Amino acid sequence: GPSVGPAPGVSEASPRRQLHPGSWDWSREFGAFGSVPLLPPAPLGARCLPPVSVMASSDVARQLRYSHDFGMRAHSNPAQENQDAKRQSCRTLSLSGHVGFDSLPDQLVNKSIHQGFCFNILCIGETGLGKSTLIDSLFNTSFDDRMSTHFQPNVRLKAQTYDLQESNVRLKLTIISTVGFGDQINKDDSYQPIVDYIDAQFEAYLQEELKIKRSLYNYHDTRIHVCLYCISPTGHSLKTLDLLTMKNLDSKVNIIPVIAKADAISKSELQKFKIKIMSELVSNGVQIYQFPTDDEGIAKINATMNGHLPFAVVGSTEEIKIGNKTVKARQYPWGIVQVESENHCDFVKLREMLICTNMEDLREQTHMRHYELYRRCKLEEMGFRDTGPENQPVSLQETYEAKRHEFLEESQRKEEEMRQTFVQRVKEKEALLKEAERELQVKYEHMKRLHQEESRKLEEKRRFLEEEIMAFSKRKTASDILQGQALVSTPTVSLKKDKDRKNSGFM
Repeated sequence: GPSVGPAPGVSEASPRRQLHPGSWDWSREFGAFGSVPLLPPAPLGARCLPPVSVMASSDVARQLRYSHDFGMRAHSNPAQENQDAKRQSCRTLSLSGHVGFDSLPDQLVNKSIHQGFCFNILCIGETGLGKSTLIDSLFNTSFDDRMSTHFQPNVRLKAQTYDLQESNVRLKLTIISTVGFGDQINKDDSYQPIVDYIDAQFEAYLQEELKIKRSLYNYHDTRIHVCLYCISPTGHSLKTLDLLTMKNLDSKVNIIPVIAKADAISKSELQKFKIKIMSELVSNGVQIYQFPTDDEGIAKINATMNGHLPFAVVGSTEEIKIGNKTVKARQYPWGIVQVESENHCDFVKLREMLICTNMEDLREQTHMRHYELYRRCKLEEMGFRDTGPENQPVSLQETYEAKRHEFLEESQRKEEEMRQTFVQRVKEKEALLKEAERELQVKYEHMKRLHQEESRKLEEKRRFLEEEIMAFSKRKTASDILQGQALVSTPTVSLKKDKDRKNSGFM
C-alpha cells in the first residue's frame, strides 16, 4: 500500500529520514503541517465529517502513491509504451441495444462467493502482549491458541489455518504468530526468521506460477496480506527491535502498527505516544500501510483513519453485562474498559479498516506491489529482462535461448578450465611420484649396502665360530682319550689294595 504519512502534531525539529531514489520528500511535507494538533478519535459512523486534522497526512499518502506510480512509469519499457498508445487509440462506440455484459460484476461476485476467499494475518509482538486475545476479538471466535512461554531459544513462526463462514461468504483464514519474539538476550537476528518465512511464501507462489501445468485456481495462497505489529505500551518510544523489524519488513508486507494493551496508559500519554511512534517511523524511513484514498466511497473514512495510526487497541473475549446490554470488556477494580467502545480504545476502528473496508485492498497490494517486487527481483537474478541492449522488447523464447547459449559457453569454459587443471595436477603428481621414486631408490641402495656389510660381518663371525667349534672338538677328543686311559689303570691298583688289607687282617 502507500507509504506512511507523518503524524499530526509533530514539530519540524523531528529528524529527517534518509530518502531513497524515487521516494517522496517527507521533510518538505512534514514541515508544512507539523504544528497541527491531533484531534480526539472521531466516531466511526461520522463519515460525512471533513477530515480537518488529517488532511495533510492523507495528502502525503496520496503524493506517495503518485510518486510510486511515477517511479513505475519512469522505468517502463518501449513495448509497454507502445501498448499504452494502442489502448489510447481505441475508438469508443455506443450500443444501440442491450447486450448483456453489464452482468459481468454479478458473475464475478457469484464466482468469488463460490470459490471463497483467503486472508493471511501475521501477528508480531513480544510474548504476553495479548496478540491471541486480539485476534480472537477481531473475529468473534476462539482459535484455541496455546499460551507460549518466555523461554524460547529462538524465534519460530507458527501458522494455523481456519475455515470461517459469515452469511454465505467462506473465508480461509491463516494466522501466523511469532513464538518467542523478543525473548532472547541477543535480539540481533530476531527478525530474520520472519523475513525468511515471508520470502518462502513468495517463492512458493512463484514456483507455482512458473509450472507448466499450474493450478492457481485452487492453490492455497499463503502469502502474508497484512502484518499487525503489536507495540508494547511503554509510553516512551519504539524499541530498536521494533524499528529494525519493521524496516526489514516494510517492502515485503503491509504493516499496520497497533499499540497493544492500550488501557495500560492514560489518554494524554497515549496521544503523545502515538505522535512519538509516527515521528520515529518517519525519521527512520519505515513505510507502513496507508488506507487508500483513491476510492471516493471510502476516501473520507480512510483518510480519517490514517490520522489515527497507530491504533490503540484492547482485546477481550469476556462478556460483561452493563445495564441491559452485554458487551465485551475488561473489568478492573477501578472500572470497566469496553473493547468495542470508541471512547475507550481503537478496536472498532481497527476491525472496520482491516476487515470491513480494506481487506481486498490488502490482498491486492500484497499481489500487485510486494509480490511483484519479489518476482521482478527474482527473475532479474535469473537473467530475464523485458528489453534487450537496444531497449527492444525481448520474448521469453529469445531470453531462454540466450541464457541457454550463455550457459553452454560457460559450461564449455568451465570444462576446459577443469581439463587444464586436471592436466596440470597430473603433471604435478607425476613429478611428485618421480621425486618419491628417486628418494626410494637412494634409500634402497643405502639399505642394500648396509645389508651387504651386515652379511659380510655375519659370514666372518660364522667362520670364526666354526673354527672355535673345530678346536673345541679336538680338545674334547684328546680329553676323552686321557680319561679312558685313566679308567683302565684305576681297577688294578684297587685290587692290590684290597689284597693287602685282607692279608693284614689274618695276621
